[in-house]
Amino acid sequence: MGVFSFFHELKTNVSPKRMFKALITDNHDVLPKVSPSIKSVETIGDGGVGSIKLTNFSDGYMKNRVDFLDAENYVSKFTLVEGDAIDDKVEKVCYEMKFEDSKDGGCVIKITSDYYTKGDAVLKEEDVKAGQDRAIGLYKACADYLVANPHICA
Repeated sequence: MGVFSFFHELKTNVSPKRMFKALITDNHDVLPKVSPSIKSVETIGDGGVGSIKLTNFSDGYMKNRVDFLDAENYVSKFTLVEGDAIDDKVEKVCYEMKFEDSKDGGCVIKITSDYYTKGDAVLKEEDVKAGQDRAIGLYKACADYLVANPHICA
């Protein structure tokens, strides 16, 4: 098994608290409104550590297990354990997201992704980048939605 790590930062003009709520704790309410490809986000469990977040897309699904959740410091760790992004090369993907204050009142989202491959499989960077670009697009759309709707996740 190999591990391939990637890091990305995204700056938004929305506070860490609101972005954390929209993307992590209240994603079942927010994400289907932000992206027409997301049909639903279901939480199996109480939403805390050990819970499963099942995201249903128009063309597939993914299951993430919540591994760590710190709502006071806006940090979340979760593992993609099943879904369309898991193929014959990937066993699982572990994510860490930190939402930090930026100097201008918005936030910086710091995202670390660790891809665990099966056997001696090698990932193509362009395939990983395509998935990351879709996620970043969703995060930007979420920030735009929160700016347009200041009462959401307030």
